[in-house]
Amino acid sequence: MPELPEMENYRILLNQKIIGQTITDIQINREKSININADLFKKTVLNQKVVNIHRRGKHLLFQLQNGPILLLHLMLGGWMFFGTEDDKPKRTIQIRLSFDKSQLYFIGLRLGYLHLYSPAEAEQKLSHLGPEPLAAEFTLQEFLKRISSRHGRLKTTLLDQKFIAGIGNCYSTEICFHAGILPTKDIDDISETERVRFYHSMQVILLEAIKYGGYLENPFFKGDTLTGSFYELCQVYDREGEKCRRCGSTIVMELISSRKTFYCPNCQKKTRSSIS
Repeated sequence: MPELPEMENYRILLNQKIIGQTITDIQINREKSININADLFKKTVLNQKVVNIHRRGKHLLFQLQNGPILLLHLMLGGWMFFGTEDDKPKRTIQIRLSFDKSQLYFIGLRLGYLHLYSPAEAEQKLSHLGPEPLAAEFTLQEFLKRISSRHGRLKTTLLDQKFIAGIGNCYSTEICFHAGILPTKDIDDISETERVRFYHSMQVILLEAIKYGGYLENPFFKGDTLTGSFYELCQVYDREGEKCRRCGSTIVMELISSRKTFYCPNCQKKTRSSIS
């Protein structure tokens, strides 16, 4: 599932490709991917310019010139491609937005959606989300305050979008490894020093993942060599049975809250005074 770095990568690329461009055609192949009648959707969106694109957690918000917002959540398996009909992947397209000769394809939206809302409705739909982990106002003190009221396993808490927005299975795993903390550990057993270390690891991993285009492999456009580059840099995610690049121990996979969780049993010991 795309997480904060993947959606931020999409936001950056989309702002380069379609800001100020007019939507000249719309194709809806799966009406369950939108939230209103297809004819009304097209009438509202067609011939409108995309004036800005924002990200909130794992969502993207396309601000249209006439006021409404297209709220995108790719959910599990969703992705986008921008290009011509000749360049598009041979995959089922749920929605296509045309910008003259180039198209924005929404692929794999069986669980995801592109919904049309007023700004107030969009804000209400996202009101349950926790703070953005990379926002300037999300300080160490704010993080320590929020985590102090939480209990249970660290991994389960990190997946809760009400706690912090945008972190999912991959990055919760990588952040825990960078911080040298077991994702299976109970929050009550995590020391103040470890909590501080975790906060800084969260900043490092998320920024690094954005820099390298996230971990999902599908390119955003023909010739895109950045998107998905972080996958090769993952230290533990999806590496069950492989050797840890830091210590040589075997990476372990464990199910936590029905989610695959990967860690190094040596680098992420219950007590660890420092990380390399």
